[in-house]
Amino acid sequence: MEVVLNGTVANVDKEMNLWEFLLSKELDLETIIVEHNEVIVKKQEWKTIILQDQDRLEVLKFVGGG
Repeated sequence: MEVVLNGTVANVDKEMNLWEFLLSKELDLETIIVEHNEVIVKKQEWKTIILQDQDRLEVLKFVGGG
């Protein structure tokens, strides 16, 4: 199965939820927001969304600074 992550195709070998996918990409889950098929997803919903072929994900990371 393939999903599109920030414009790049990513292969997914097994069925997994959004939370598992984000962990597999070694992202800091405390500093990101995720858009799934053009809808921003609350963190408490990440474990309930099962990824499907051709899903589109956009991950935005917040960076502090001054």
